[in-house]
Amino acid sequence: MYHKTTGYRIFNGFNLFFIAAVSLLCVLPLVHILAVSFSGKAAASANLVTLWPIDFTVDAYTKTFGNSNFLSALWISVQRTVLGTLLSMVLVILTAYPLSKESLHFKGRSMYAWFFIFTMLFSGGLIPSYILIQKMGLINTLWALILPGAVAVWNLILMMNFFRNVPKELEEAAFIDGANHITTLFRIYLPVSMPAIATISLFTMVGQWNSWFDGLIYMNDASKYPLATLMQTIIVQQDFSNMNVDATQLQNMSQRTVNAAQIFIGALPILLVYPFLQRFFVKGIVLGAVKE
Repeated sequence: MYHKTTGYRIFNGFNLFFIAAVSLLCVLPLVHILAVSFSGKAAASANLVTLWPIDFTVDAYTKTFGNSNFLSALWISVQRTVLGTLLSMVLVILTAYPLSKESLHFKGRSMYAWFFIFTMLFSGGLIPSYILIQKMGLINTLWALILPGAVAVWNLILMMNFFRNVPKELEEAAFIDGANHITTLFRIYLPVSMPAIATISLFTMVGQWNSWFDGLIYMNDASKYPLATLMQTIIVQQDFSNMNVDATQLQNMSQRTVNAAQIFIGALPILLVYPFLQRFFVKGIVLGAVKE
């Protein structure tokens, strides 16, 4: 029978306290932003709001959702995130599967692998990348935000290493039953790789949603900005021309309140998606599979 020692209890209690403190530090800023977004102009401007709204009002959300530029940017970000994540995961999975094979079964594997690793270590630079996108006619298009980062090499390496840990007996059994590589990939590798796929998908979604610099350089029309780029121009550059409100409305609104509302709305989609992917993180790597 296992008995917990006093030292173990103290260590376990310290760990729980530390994890709770870190979790609280992560949640409090979001709660503060939410409280500011629902507070009145005077309280928000005077920095009196902490974790609870003062002079509760929804004017900031009314103005934000009444802004056609904001809604357009939100829709562009949704399209970018969905299409970008799907395309990236398809390319990463189809590339990682053959690269996960040994050189004996895939001639030239090392050469192809180093080809991708080289692109992770060295890039052509900002100006050549812009010229390439321009020559391809992708300026002011959604694909200018998706295609350049479609194959994330770091995610490719993670997926490749995960595939290499799948027991070989599963693949050999599929081949004995007459399956080809396509069938093996979709019937064997993908089902047991859901934790890795969910994790990489979440990384890709967050990266696509939060990326703002590419929208700033590849979009000449502000009406085609993704949400992150629009928020950067409003919050960081203090350019209120994209808010689609007149001067009178700006005088009646607190800048901090509107910014807080936009920040919370921008973070909300990822916060809603994360719980659905969280359950895959705690699953075993290969559930019910042959253990070596």
